[in-house]
Amino acid sequence: MLRWIRQQLGFDPPHPSETRTIHVANRFPRHGHYTPQKFADNRIISSKYTVWNFVPKNLFEQFRRIANFYFLIIFLVQLMIDTPTSPVTSGLPLFFVITVTAIKQGYEDWLRHKADNEVNGAPVYVVRSGGLVKTRSKNIRVGDIVRVAKDETFPADLVLLSSDRADGSCHTTTASLDGETNLKTHIAARETAVLQSVDNLDTLLAVIECQQPEADLYRFIGRITVTQHTEEIVKPLGPENLLLRGARLKNTKEIFGVAVYTGMETKMALNYKSKSQKRSAVEKSMNTFLIIYLVILLFEASLSTILKYAYQAEEKWDDPWYNQKTDQERNSSKILKFISDFLAFLVLYNFIIPISLYVTVEMQKFLGSFFIGWDLDLYHEETNQKAQVNTSDLNEELGQVEYVFTDKTGTLTENEMQFRECSVNGIKYQEINGRLVSEGMTEDCLDGTRQSLNEEEELFLKAVSLCHTVQISNDQPDGLRDGFLHANGISSHLEYYASSPDEKALVEASGRMGVKFNGTDGESMEIRVLGKSERYKLLHVLEFDPNRRMMSVIVESPSGERILFTKGAESAIIPNSKNGEIDKTQLHIEEFALKGLRTLCIAYRTFSSKEYQEINERLHQARTALQQREEKVSDAFRFIERDFVMLGATGVEDRLQDKVQETIEALRLAGIKVWVLTGDKHETAVSVSLSCGHFHRTMNILELVQQKTDHECAEKLRQLVRRIQDDHVIQHGLVVDGVSLSLALREHEKLFMEVCRNCSAVLCCRMAPLQKAKVVRLLKTSPEKPITLAIGDGANDVSMIQEAHVGIGIMGKEGRQAVRNSDYAIARFKFLSKLLLVHGHFYYIRIATLVQYFFYKNVCFITPQFLYQFFCLFSQQTLYDSVYLTLYNICFTSLPVLMYSLFEQHVHPHVLHSKPSLYRDLRKNALLGFKPFLYWTLLGFSHAFIFFFGSYLLMGEDTSLLGNGQMFGNWTFGTLVFTIMVITVTMKMALETHFWTWIHHFVTWGSIGFYFIFSLFYGGIIWPFLHTQDMYFVFVQLLSSGSTWFAIIAIVVACLFLDVVKKVFYRHLCPTSTEKAQLAEAGSGVGCLDSMCCFTGWDATCLPPRRMLERVMGRCSPARFNRCGISLNCLCCRNFIYKLENEEPAAVEV
Repeated sequence: MLRWIRQQLGFDPPHPSETRTIHVANRFPRHGHYTPQKFADNRIISSKYTVWNFVPKNLFEQFRRIANFYFLIIFLVQLMIDTPTSPVTSGLPLFFVITVTAIKQGYEDWLRHKADNEVNGAPVYVVRSGGLVKTRSKNIRVGDIVRVAKDETFPADLVLLSSDRADGSCHTTTASLDGETNLKTHIAARETAVLQSVDNLDTLLAVIECQQPEADLYRFIGRITVTQHTEEIVKPLGPENLLLRGARLKNTKEIFGVAVYTGMETKMALNYKSKSQKRSAVEKSMNTFLIIYLVILLFEASLSTILKYAYQAEEKWDDPWYNQKTDQERNSSKILKFISDFLAFLVLYNFIIPISLYVTVEMQKFLGSFFIGWDLDLYHEETNQKAQVNTSDLNEELGQVEYVFTDKTGTLTENEMQFRECSVNGIKYQEINGRLVSEGMTEDCLDGTRQSLNEEEELFLKAVSLCHTVQISNDQPDGLRDGFLHANGISSHLEYYASSPDEKALVEASGRMGVKFNGTDGESMEIRVLGKSERYKLLHVLEFDPNRRMMSVIVESPSGERILFTKGAESAIIPNSKNGEIDKTQLHIEEFALKGLRTLCIAYRTFSSKEYQEINERLHQARTALQQREEKVSDAFRFIERDFVMLGATGVEDRLQDKVQETIEALRLAGIKVWVLTGDKHETAVSVSLSCGHFHRTMNILELVQQKTDHECAEKLRQLVRRIQDDHVIQHGLVVDGVSLSLALREHEKLFMEVCRNCSAVLCCRMAPLQKAKVVRLLKTSPEKPITLAIGDGANDVSMIQEAHVGIGIMGKEGRQAVRNSDYAIARFKFLSKLLLVHGHFYYIRIATLVQYFFYKNVCFITPQFLYQFFCLFSQQTLYDSVYLTLYNICFTSLPVLMYSLFEQHVHPHVLHSKPSLYRDLRKNALLGFKPFLYWTLLGFSHAFIFFFGSYLLMGEDTSLLGNGQMFGNWTFGTLVFTIMVITVTMKMALETHFWTWIHHFVTWGSIGFYFIFSLFYGGIIWPFLHTQDMYFVFVQLLSSGSTWFAIIAIVVACLFLDVVKKVFYRHLCPTSTEKAQLAEAGSGVGCLDSMCCFTGWDATCLPPRRMLERVMGRCSPARFNRCGISLNCLCCRNFIYKLENEEPAAVEV
């Protein structure tokens, strides 16, 4: 019960030790007093609420917001003291906001509950009491033996015991966990692999010791102790033995596994953890504005309270004959009365704080995010992938980016490797028509004879064909069975799967050149050398890791020789090599890198029987250790991977993605600095940077590489600073490697930042994942506080994606880790330009105007209330009826600004995309700075003064505005001010709107019409549930006066006239680049479909269809024209050009 309570409260019970002991099939020792460890059940809980805690937990979360908490306090004050307005005026809007948010969050959580119930109720088969028992997934316990069939997902984290294969291996795909679609091979311990039936498993006596749960998908440390005939056999367990929950069984009929982690302790569930909350600059500005308006509110309430007591100092106003005080009022405490009056004024003016701002912003962000997914320009047809929004809280941040940090491989490049060249024994080779040809030979030199390989070439290709983790999928339904795919030596269709595209490209190239990899059965590997089959016994695999930067295999050749084959980075292999053509190979590697090729070194080493026995013992001890296993394994690998004989090197090409150069140039024109962070070597990274336009040929390239000490690094940085100051070059580029960067960030951050600020492009090579995040954090926390964006496609990019203000994942070939941890995901790097320059621009403009407008209309709303107190002796008499107070923000003025924030396009999207410099107008939160905020606030106050005093001067004290001589009263005056205000703030929104659709017309004129219809209805009926009928027939009488209509039109025009004059004045004297674009667009009539009418004679003909198509299509894309059956070639030329002052024209393909 206590455990359940702790789970409901979100507390995880502490684990008593660093390891857990699991008795397979829950066969606990029968002797002694053994107390089994307690483990979590197998229920997955992704929901946030339960039936019992939804209301309190949701209310607590919502009232943490300052605006909601403020209105709650106001509502409670209205309940406790006598205030001029009904508690409904604060309670109803608050209830509306809280309810809408609660319904949204409750619905989302209900969907999570529904998904959880589906998963937890899925049928599974468990071995219990000597037979297979069908049960639900949630009933699986740690220690249960579970059977999983082909194409089923694993219901818990299982240690593989056996499969239908003799070697106990199976294939899985982890696409739902990390997006990788390649098949992964898992193996069982030999002692359990033979137990392929339920009866045999029922006799198994085994204990598993392993680490406590952790989130890392690729790390598992444990050992299994199997008791056979009173003898205990200990075998190591690693990631290759663990089947993860959520993965799917492939090419294997069935497997049996024992559950080691269940429910919320599985690796999949531990990766559910939410990312750190990112807050946009707009949200921070919004909170600042709220505090400022709260100060204004307190000032108005304090001033009103003081002036009230100043007026009441005169006896005739303190106790007038028509409103004499009671004895209780005369004897009440002065201090309590002062506090009560202050709170009453606070309630009277409280609507200056816009409670509906938060819910409107949430709706705008949520609904607006759909436009990214719907944009066909961000859709990649080849892979059938559209843009994806993982969080809508940062939409406007896309319009504020100043630095872009990008990975290279898979982000700027295709991550599709093609073998180009290699170096074998100091001689360069290339592939021509599937043959390995030395440098200097051409296709004409090749005769028709069968290809032959010398001893060095054959050994090199054997190393490439054996040293890898490539898997094979065959067109046969069950793939690999007991033995090899092609026992008869005849190969059908082989398809390779690899986690690394480099490995796949090398194995395929080796097969074309005569040494073909044919498959593995877990213990042996088969290759065909010029048609002759050879089998190598696989003794050990030394897995790749980023610290060693290499991977190795130890095999036993058909002749019985034990050989270590290694491939990896030259920085790791060359220092550990002692024989072979090392110098020539290194020279060839540098040549390959200058061509932009990705390079790998290939080496080997042979072992004597004594040497192999020693390393075998070292590996066994390291891999069976439960404590510090990784350090011990690393030491063992270092002991083994040395004294290499250099075989050669490979060079594979990773071609650039489409339109990378144009995208980087567009970002540069937009004022965005691009940094490339890559793990590639220096020469390769520089070559790719030049080819993709990140570095220009005319750019002055500065280098901070191969620094050994702090002093040397500091001196080099000072030299670079002096060089930047002395060189009169417009643009500088900086190249820095990982080692030098570590030294620079250790004690010389300021110097390094000074160099970086003066460089328009920076390239960081040989970077570790955490170094990428450190670089992002360095810029992010610099004094300028720039907005940063990180984009990458692999697991090594996750840290920088999470560190940056905005993280974007590329749906590439390195899995989906980056996509899962990103804020947005796109299929190609080229889509980044439209995402920022168009969507980001629009989102920022929309939400900035929304926030400013909300504060403006609430100043307009509440300032007349404040001014009215000067005319009623601060008696706290309200100017507006309570219903108007309640519905102003909810109904009368809410829809126009919401529609504006969803659909506004102040400049045509194609203009924004083709003119990146317009992006600069938004930098540093330009539209939500102090000056725009002051303008909107003063505009609100000025309009409020015109509303109030315009209406007051019109009426005067003795003016009769009705035909029967009847005078207007208090409620009529307030209704007149309110009517003018609703029309003015709605028309102000109309003036701000540049892009009009039928929706805008409907909500703009519909809001005004709804106000009039509602007022006539509300004032035309006697409502029995209201205590007073103050508004009965007031609105009808008001509209029956011609003077009222004159006042409404005159005051609305007076308010908006000043705003129009200001706009015209500024646009002609000091227009921004955006306003110039608007003028150019309006002057030339440039639109998406205007480009179809390039010839003067066609103007009149094209105008009607152009307007019609613009309404129907909303935007211009070749795909849409093709769907509509319209040929651009038959209508006009294919390019249209925008030209703004002093800038080069940019042509846009339509």
